[in-house]
Amino acid sequence: MAALVAAGSALPATPALAVNAPHTTVVSADPANWTPHALDGTVYRILQIGNRVYLAGSFTKVRNAGTTAELAMPRLVAFDATTGRIDTTFRPVVNGTVRALAASADGKSLYVGGAFTSVNGAAAPRVARIDAATGARVAGFAPATLNNQVNDMRLVGGRLIVGGAFQTVAGVTRRGLAALNATTGAADASVNLRLDGPRTTATGVTAPVKVEALDVSADGTRLIFVGNFSTVAGQTRHQLAVAGLTAAGATLSGWATDRYQPGCSSSFPSYLRGVDISPDGNWFVAVTTGYMYTGRLCDAAARFEFGAATGGKQPTWVNYTGGDTLLSVAITGAAVYVGGHQRWLDNPYGRNSAGAGAVSRPGIGAIHPVTGKALAWNPTKDRGVGTAELYATDRGLFVGSDTVTVAGEYHARVAFFPLP
Repeated sequence: MAALVAAGSALPATPALAVNAPHTTVVSADPANWTPHALDGTVYRILQIGNRVYLAGSFTKVRNAGTTAELAMPRLVAFDATTGRIDTTFRPVVNGTVRALAASADGKSLYVGGAFTSVNGAAAPRVARIDAATGARVAGFAPATLNNQVNDMRLVGGRLIVGGAFQTVAGVTRRGLAALNATTGAADASVNLRLDGPRTTATGVTAPVKVEALDVSADGTRLIFVGNFSTVAGQTRHQLAVAGLTAAGATLSGWATDRYQPGCSSSFPSYLRGVDISPDGNWFVAVTTGYMYTGRLCDAAARFEFGAATGGKQPTWVNYTGGDTLLSVAITGAAVYVGGHQRWLDNPYGRNSAGAGAVSRPGIGAIHPVTGKALAWNPTKDRGVGTAELYATDRGLFVGSDTVTVAGEYHARVAFFPLP
């Protein structure tokens, strides 16, 4: 019987959700005590498959809650979703930062993306597929070479859609956004939206085309991506674009907004940092860095409706931080959770200060999905560089970052807020 239980626990029961889990209420402000600790670096991505949770990032050491023993398990680690105990049988060896995760359709393996070039001693140019129980490479998956890092990914049918800073895939130009065959890893030419037009600030600062973040609707028919570009498929799209997904490939949608055309800080050309589609697939929220400019969507969270695929879209609401970066967003239906190194929300009049009506929400906060105003939920969090990841499951909300204090308690770089 023990052998059967061990064998059953080695394989996840179900794959991960395609979008953040819907909730009927806001999560508790008291984080669970059982989550493990990442002792250095940053947790950039969190994914749950069955009863196993995966952390990905730049960390090199971890330890279990309530213990002092440090475990050298760099960049990718798994733990039990109920007890929080680190799974020491999951031991992939990745030679660089991991920034993206996606579950296979059967939940038995996962795709990883980032800045690495090898996994378990074999070449893996920024993408790999590994066994979900052991971390061993999955036979037959030989990814096409990407010449720079992957920032985000989603599995849609037989395609693995990847976004990042790469400019070529298998030596062919594919700036920022591409697809790989989910079984073989070969380049899939059906997703070729031709991102171009790297942005330039008023002072001449520019950077290569890239995708910072992307998301796919739960039904797999809609793709949204944000990053450093001005045109997509030959059409004007400033930092944000929507595409339709079919068996034939990806087609640019007519949905467009010019609200991200103006610049923000003179230090960086693009300022969109995160995007998430609502569980019902009808709307999304984008979050930004930037600076304080009246009328611009800098340092803010903005809700947009998909609606008709037309241009000139305007946000339903905007919630400003008053001068601080937002990096991550997760929509659960009951709330829009946002994270970064912000000090405030509801702060349209702040200029690196608390303006009239501002509310303190350090590091993490929640916004009412309809009104766009900050909810009372305020666990507080060390700010640091910022909250890099927000990931909702059917049991609560995971948070990943580069800091160690949440709700006044020690939770190094990962915390979990359960549903009440």
